[in-house]
Amino acid sequence: MLLPPRCNERKRGMRLQPAMQDRLQHRPALGTHGPMSAPFVACLDLEGVLVPEIWIGVAESTGIPELRRTTRDEPDYDKLMRGRLAILEREGLGIADIQRVLAGMRPLDGAPAFLDWLRARAQVIILSDTFMQFAQPLMAQLGYPTLFCNALVIDGAGRIRDYTLRIADGKRKAVMALKLLNFRVAAAGDSYNDTTMLDEADRGILFRPPDNVIRDFPQFPVTRTYDELRAAFETADRETT
Repeated sequence: MLLPPRCNERKRGMRLQPAMQDRLQHRPALGTHGPMSAPFVACLDLEGVLVPEIWIGVAESTGIPELRRTTRDEPDYDKLMRGRLAILEREGLGIADIQRVLAGMRPLDGAPAFLDWLRARAQVIILSDTFMQFAQPLMAQLGYPTLFCNALVIDGAGRIRDYTLRIADGKRKAVMALKLLNFRVAAAGDSYNDTTMLDEADRGILFRPPDNVIRDFPQFPVTRTYDELRAAFETADRETT
């Protein structure tokens, strides 16, 4: 940009202060710094870790025991969801019926305090296979943490016709992406659908898992209380630095 003559004269007459000259003379060249220490991200499952199992709540409210089956029992998520949708269709249940159950649900005892503790020490992302139409009332009670989940296909009459995944194997791929962005990642979950996320993370932690998941995935440490989960995340942060 052309400057007026008087401005050019001032510019030519400018002199750097000695302290600034010294900093510029001793500034390392670009690209000579070492890599930045990778920051820490905690990834959590939602149901069974922070809130009760939603479908078990629906089963208890409706008296339909078949809806008690969850990802703690069935490793094939699509098979599980197709079964659930068929039951809802057979029983004439829609999104309003499930949302009435959700309105009475609360986080697990100790979950909000644990989440507050973790968010003060790490970036936290909830990676869940639940659905946006289910999760919003529960997210409000947890202080609206970041949530990656899926969506339901609902018709004009409020019937649940299908479900859509955000991306196949989304929990694992989210952890992969975070690691590519130079984050250290520790993850905690309780079910079969969490295990690829736990395996991909720098540290994977099981929280209150059923015996069948412990048996099938003995490589992951098991925690039963929020105090134990806090200690596991502290260890993960320390040992992956």
